[in-house]
Amino acid sequence: MATWRRDGRLTGSQRLLCAGLAGTLSLSLTAPLELATVLAQVGIARGHARGPWAIGRRVWRAEGPRALWKGNGVACLRLFPYSAVQLAAYRKFVGLFTDDSGHISQQSSIVAGSLAGIVSTIVTYPTDLIKTRLIVQNMLEPTYKGIFHAFSTIYQQEGFLALYRGVSLTVLGALPFSTGSLLVYMNLEKIWNRPRDQFSLLQNFTTVCLAAAVTQTLSFPFDTVKRKMQAQSPYLPYYGGVDVHFSGAVDCFRQIVKAQGVLGLWNGLTANLLKVVPYFGVMFSTFEFCKRICLYQNGYIVSPLSYKLTPGVDQSLKPQELRELRKFFKTGKLESKKPTL
Repeated sequence: MATWRRDGRLTGSQRLLCAGLAGTLSLSLTAPLELATVLAQVGIARGHARGPWAIGRRVWRAEGPRALWKGNGVACLRLFPYSAVQLAAYRKFVGLFTDDSGHISQQSSIVAGSLAGIVSTIVTYPTDLIKTRLIVQNMLEPTYKGIFHAFSTIYQQEGFLALYRGVSLTVLGALPFSTGSLLVYMNLEKIWNRPRDQFSLLQNFTTVCLAAAVTQTLSFPFDTVKRKMQAQSPYLPYYGGVDVHFSGAVDCFRQIVKAQGVLGLWNGLTANLLKVVPYFGVMFSTFEFCKRICLYQNGYIVSPLSYKLTPGVDQSLKPQELRELRKFFKTGKLESKKPTL
């Protein structure tokens, strides 16, 4: 998920609402590409054209247009607990990496973000597994009738640990993910030939997309193995549609390379990379629009359609302080109108 510089003019609930709405809309609009990515990773598309458009068209014809959004509901519901846990964990890790003078390096900040991502992924991992199961099943002949039915069915049939099948790949994939982030963010000034604090909005957006493309490409083999482990189940038709048989994570790596070659670990990468720009584009634009509405409601800007500042308002004041100040002036005016004896 993208991160923005914290704006003290928003309350905590407003920041969470803006991020939640932005994430939900971006997930929903790119859900068909996410579906194509997962199906290619699991191997259901094996023997057919594996391009994202071919996969999407095949799912549309076989199950109807609604099937292109399979699993999107649980993905959107997962956003809020994931973001809350990630934020709390990130603050803890930043506190550990901050020196006595209150400074934290760019490298330590990236490591803190990666560790926070691991913690939030582990805590909410069952929802990610359920999303994969909902994607690989046929909507016309579903094994799972919904999110809660999937959770209870997997728990009863396969046990609690089945909800965490493949979670170790999340930890292993964090190393190439962090490496990719460091490679991009440590070379930003060389890429744009200017100091980081002078980057334009377009340059910041391009940087986020570039970092996402690099990190996801490097960690994609681990994600592919994770998806296969999530989907594989003796209680699903054709074992969940997984195209290789394996007994564990290491064996899964070996079987993929043996059957499809090393590049088989990157099946579905095209659809995943096609998702990057629209995902972050929608996320950034939605977040900024929601932010303007909140700033307008808080009294910092004159209109939700622009960032024109309200004259006479101290932008350094927090929302609660601004409300109290306005209440004070309003009360003073009312009192001045009272008749005197």
